[in-house]
Amino acid sequence: MRIGELATLSGVAAKTIRFYEQAGLMPEPPRTAGGYRDYPDHAATRLTFIRDAQRAGLTLAEIRGILFLRDSGQAPCSHVSDLVHQHLGDIDLRMAELRKTRTALKELAQRAAATDPASCSDADICRILSQPAGSIAGSPGRNP
Repeated sequence: MRIGELATLSGVAAKTIRFYEQAGLMPEPPRTAGGYRDYPDHAATRLTFIRDAQRAGLTLAEIRGILFLRDSGQAPCSHVSDLVHQHLGDIDLRMAELRKTRTALKELAQRAAATDPASCSDADICRILSQPAGSIAGSPGRNP
């Protein structure tokens, strides 16, 4: 099948398919006498897998590793399980960081609501973001 047909069948753009070939995710297909790529039917399955793995948050390098294992005859299940758990841990860490950032931004929003722009001096850059005198470093708006 030609690249346009494969793109339609898999829902992956032809340009992306060519990129995947260059990145080592898709094997280079044989060519027709006219020089056109001639993809086997199973290429659509591989493209669907790549798309689904990306949606799950895996990087192209991680996907390449999974495909390498499969192409070498090994079941990649254990490797995929490890990657999934690693990504879950990363997400949990990012969510904790985002909760801290959200708390800090809420405190800054409260400070912004209570700040009168007329009370700012030329020496201030921004009183909302600057630590008030006597506050605890790293805790916007909190005074001891």
